[in-house]
Amino acid sequence: MKRLLSLDIMRGMTIVCMIIVNNGGGPESYMHLEHSDWNGITVCDLVFPFFLFIMGVTTYLSLSKSNFAPSGKALRKIFKRTVLIMFIGWAIHWFANVCYGKGWLDFGHLRLTGVLTRIALCYGIVSLMAICMSRRAMAVTAGVLLAVYGAILLLFNGYVNDLSNINAVVDRFLLPEGLLYTKRPVDPEGVLGTIPAVAHTVIGFCCGAILMKREELDTRLMKLFVTAALLLIGGFLISGILPENKRIWSPSYVLITCGMAAALLATISYFTDVRGYKRGWSFFEAFGVNPLFLYVLGDLAGIILGVTGAKPEIYAWILGWAQIPKLASAIYAVALMLLCGLIGLPLYRRRIYIKI
Repeated sequence: MKRLLSLDIMRGMTIVCMIIVNNGGGPESYMHLEHSDWNGITVCDLVFPFFLFIMGVTTYLSLSKSNFAPSGKALRKIFKRTVLIMFIGWAIHWFANVCYGKGWLDFGHLRLTGVLTRIALCYGIVSLMAICMSRRAMAVTAGVLLAVYGAILLLFNGYVNDLSNINAVVDRFLLPEGLLYTKRPVDPEGVLGTIPAVAHTVIGFCCGAILMKREELDTRLMKLFVTAALLLIGGFLISGILPENKRIWSPSYVLITCGMAAALLATISYFTDVRGYKRGWSFFEAFGVNPLFLYVLGDLAGIILGVTGAKPEIYAWILGWAQIPKLASAIYAVALMLLCGLIGLPLYRRRIYIKI
């Protein structure tokens, strides 16, 4: 089946936003460039779930090429990719620790959880589900995971923003103290939160199945829009009991963000793949075809600029003429993202795709 341009565009948009929200230049940022303090959703809170959703879609595309056959080759590829993504995430944490004064051989203070760890686990688990289960069974499993996780949140202080939260309790039980997240009481990528994140990725996978059916594209997009509407309605209905919360990856947060992601993907696909508006997207495509490489590049650039002292100097220079601290912080973040784009665009134009 013909590749859909919309997938690369949306994934590129997501990576662009991930780099921007991760690299504010100063202590103050605009509200929507920061995560919500607890309940609620900001624009920043949409970035990671959109990426997991797209990963679910592309996992369907990738495994459909081998008809979801559980071969040794497929299993080795899944295992290799899962482990590599995890180790890249840990390597970034190790590099940051070394840059900020910890020893080269100090592996007792790495953060084992994190964005790339969660991406790796969701990819690996959902890929294994895909080659062992039917699409219907996967959808039912996702619903069960969200229901069970929602019950756990309600029964065991899941909405309390302190160390008595069940997510924090599980992390402290499973992980050594030196490997724990320390910025806030509840780790936004903690161990228990992987349960709804897997369900989230499964929803993306099932939307990928809708998008790749052997039907007219208009029909598929209409079904995707309907699915998006149902997800949004379901998410808002249960948000009265289980409020949307990114830090604990609540069930309502899963449904609402998946609904938004499905609607956005269908909209982009309509304009690019149906109406034929294919020009002017190359900037986002460049980020979309090398997402992991450019995401990691953004993280490393941020660390290097911070440890060398260049970041505060650049921010101070921007603040000198921008005058507004929040604006200066945003300009710094966008500039760093554009720096990554200067590397990503030549790779895209030469069709160099860095994959693992």
